[in-house]
Amino acid sequence: MKVLANDGLDQSGIDALKEKGFEVITTKVPQEQLVDYINEHQIRTILVRSATQVRKDIIDNCPSIEIIGRGGVGMDNIDVDYAREKGIHVINTPSASSESVAELVFAHLFSGARFLQDSNRKMPLVGDTEFAGLKKAYAAGIELKGKTIGIVGMGRIGQEVAKIALGLGMRVIAADNNVGKASIKVKFYNNQFINVDIETEPLQDVLKHSDFITLHVPAQKDGYMIGKNEFEIMKDGVAVVNCSRGGVIDETALIDALNSGKVKFAGLDVFINEPTPSKEILTHPKISMTPHTGASTLEAQDRIGLSLAEQISSILQVQ
Repeated sequence: MKVLANDGLDQSGIDALKEKGFEVITTKVPQEQLVDYINEHQIRTILVRSATQVRKDIIDNCPSIEIIGRGGVGMDNIDVDYAREKGIHVINTPSASSESVAELVFAHLFSGARFLQDSNRKMPLVGDTEFAGLKKAYAAGIELKGKTIGIVGMGRIGQEVAKIALGLGMRVIAADNNVGKASIKVKFYNNQFINVDIETEPLQDVLKHSDFITLHVPAQKDGYMIGKNEFEIMKDGVAVVNCSRGGVIDETALIDALNSGKVKFAGLDVFINEPTPSKEILTHPKISMTPHTGASTLEAQDRIGLSLAEQISSILQVQ
């Protein structure tokens, strides 16, 4: 009863699986060696995050696999339909990391709104000699309260973003071809709550009216969702955050929009060329960046591990 957690697994998940009699292997096996390793060790379950690919070659050549698990929401690194056609269970943890990703969106928004991505670079270098100049350079910060945030994609993460935005006093608008209206329940520490219904709008309307735009959509198969034409629709001085998938935004068009002032700042957790983003992106002073860490909180990893363990145990009926 071997489980290969090739991209790692939180200790809570490992412990839960071991209690059910599973052997959990956390050795990182290179992609090109996966087929041989799975067959040699008779792996029944392979768990991945975003790094490992589980494609047709692994599915066809590893008959011992019964479950493919993704720690997170998106499963674009797994041939899901093909695996299910072959009778393999494909599972994920769609709600476990939503809050963590949503909070990272606002980390980028607050960072860009107050120039933290640039001041954190320059203060250690010249803060003791150019303090007054830096203070003047970063004096034109903006507040999020009262501004309009456009959420593109109103799934679980988009709805968590909406909750935080409403709590900050922002106006929330949204676009989603699959969701007509989302009912957002904002809970407070003392068990009080408010319900807010958000009706989605056409994408172009959201792009046109938003002060901040955040993207929560799957990987794009047919070109970029946000490119030169979409940037032209947006307000002057808009800010854009992408914590979904690399390739949703045309990075060349983004650089042009930042340089022209059309876009005030951007926040990126994902990139076209992961794990080697372009130098132009990495060195741009108007981009707040993180290395694809949207779900990388202790709380999210704990929830992911326990959710995967529960699903695996249920499928394989381990007592």
